[in-house]
Amino acid sequence: MADGRWFDTGAPKGFCDLFGFRPDGQIFFIEVKNEKGRVRDDQKKFMDAMRKRGALVGVARSVKEAMDIVNGKTME
Repeated sequence: MADGRWFDTGAPKGFCDLFGFRPDGQIFFIEVKNEKGRVRDDQKKFMDAMRKRGALVGVARSVKEAMDIVNGKTME
């Protein structure tokens, strides 16, 4: 592809790294970053849009933070 990627996932710009559904049907989106990683503007826009639709959304820099998001303790 022109941008050097092997394939196009079809996901919108800014789509989070991880997503899924809890057993109760609640959807969650997790953007994974290392300790210095920064959230891009397109990622912020996507996360805000999902949050407005009732999704659990957050940025995780550790497994604990990811689990907190899934359990409803939203991380920014």
